Amino acid sequence: MGTIILYHGSPNKTFTPEFGKGQEKHDYGKGFYLTENAELAREWAVCVPDVTSGWVHKYELKCDGLNILNFEEKGILRWLAELMKHRDADNSKRYRMLSKKFIEKYGISTEGYDVIKGWRANASYFYIAKAFVRDEVDMDILEELMRLGDLGIQYCIKSEKAYEHLVEIEGQCEEVDYHIFNAQYNQRDSMARRRMKELIDSDENKVENVFSTLI
Repeated sequence: MGTIILYHGSPNKTFTPEFGKGQEKHDYGKGFYLTENAELAREWAVCVPDVTSGWVHKYELKCDGLNILNFEEKGILRWLAELMKHRDADNSKRYRMLSKKFIEKYGISTEGYDVIKGWRANASYFYIAKAFVRDEVDMDILEELMRLGDLGIQYCIKSEKAYEHLVEIEGQCEEVDYHIFNAQYNQRDSMARRRMKELIDSDENKVENVFSTLI
């Protein structure tokens, strides 16, 4: 892959990414999250309900020698299983029991990978996930729902080696106006939810090959 340009949206103008930092309950666990899409990074910098401007930091990631796990290549079910390890799609007892079985069947080990690449679990994702784990969504339309959700692809820097391959480009930090890009983020989410609801309610959703039948 050579060298790629990545962006990180943050409420902080100054910080240093550190190996071992981050929260286990983020999409792929502890790590530093970035995207190739600068516009999404701007939205993610101010996606929380705050009136403070955010910042987009620009980085180079030298991929040569890095072991990268790409969930776009592994498929939706393996990606969902990975998210279930870290984030709850539902708070019911049924979900707690079935998610363990789902992870056992579709989960893959991320040990030994320097970087994880895959979709971002934003607000639209949880709309999809809740419907899916409640057996309201057929597997045949799941990928289409993810596309309509406009989730965006992110990279998670996991290993100490990957952090050493990541360099911030000096002088490229960009201030993000909260009022412009928070509104843009909310508009994107609202439109995505409307499109997803239309598909879930359509005849394309057979509701046969559902979450509980996949285990």
